[in-house]
Amino acid sequence: MGISVLNGGLYTTVQDMGRTGYQNLGISSSGAMDQRSFHIANLLLDNPENEAVLEFIQTGPKLRFTADTIIAITGGNFEPSLNGKSVPMYTAVCVHKNDILKFHSAKTGSCGYLAFLGKLDIPMVMGSRSTHVSCKVGGFCGRRLQTGDFICFREKKVYLPHFLSRKLKADDFDNHSETIRVILGPQDDCFTQEGLYNFFHEEYTVTGCTDRMGYRLKGPEITHLDGADIISDGIAFGAIQVANDGQPMVMLADRPTTGGYTKIATVICTDLPKFVQKKAGDRIRFQKVDIEQAQMLDQHVQKEYQTMQEIIHQPCREALEPRIVAQRIAELLSKTKQGESSWT
Repeated sequence: MGISVLNGGLYTTVQDMGRTGYQNLGISSSGAMDQRSFHIANLLLDNPENEAVLEFIQTGPKLRFTADTIIAITGGNFEPSLNGKSVPMYTAVCVHKNDILKFHSAKTGSCGYLAFLGKLDIPMVMGSRSTHVSCKVGGFCGRRLQTGDFICFREKKVYLPHFLSRKLKADDFDNHSETIRVILGPQDDCFTQEGLYNFFHEEYTVTGCTDRMGYRLKGPEITHLDGADIISDGIAFGAIQVANDGQPMVMLADRPTTGGYTKIATVICTDLPKFVQKKAGDRIRFQKVDIEQAQMLDQHVQKEYQTMQEIIHQPCREALEPRIVAQRIAELLSKTKQGESSWT
């Protein structure tokens, strides 16, 4: 009762919200790159918010189901198909035993997410099911999925209330030029005025050097006052390191816990999802915001999640009308049995 991997795709791993509380011991947090898409996938299925999903990058997997369940697909558009027919995203979808789900290369975005109502039977390691491939920690045997792997479900669940209402508007990742908001620092005083000007007024391009550790960008040089080296300190998700070459690198889910290069700014959590969905060649501009603005933007996102939850739990008109018809038929049959006219 689970999923059989017919093709693992380019980079498919098990991820949740991440392995928190261990960075002081040198253990990276890992977790989903696009936390928004991850959250929405679980929300569509009423899963716990930290339930593990499959994350796939650039090219998705091909899977066969060995039991009935319900799934949700979010993130970039990998043109998913079920038994050869297109399957909707940002929607709860019923799948049956022996169904084959296939993903292609990303048409838009870079990261896709697949959540399961049956929940993946993956052991917890230090409070998380997330995979850190380079450390061989967590997930499925500490590695990306390969052809022949099999993951069981923890639960046999095939029912969701208000099933037909579980549809949400898909996020758009087809914008190839994006403004990303950042909080300045912690080492912004290590850069020249020219370097700071370039960072906030010039455009940077996503290079082909991208992975779960970080995305390297290329653009006008961000110059230092006295070199890029500092005493190593902690690295946050979204921290923007600038090494001696003057080019920014945005540190992501599998980042090291500490680093010895200056960090000019940090991408706010609200904008991290759209940043990680960028492809090589996409263009980035950075915009400065303060902590209060970042907090207000995050509060807006939390309210948006609440609205989504209300939408998917509304009785659906498609489901409601057949119930009304069925109820009316039952009443007519009851009257007929009692000898009353069924046409009154």
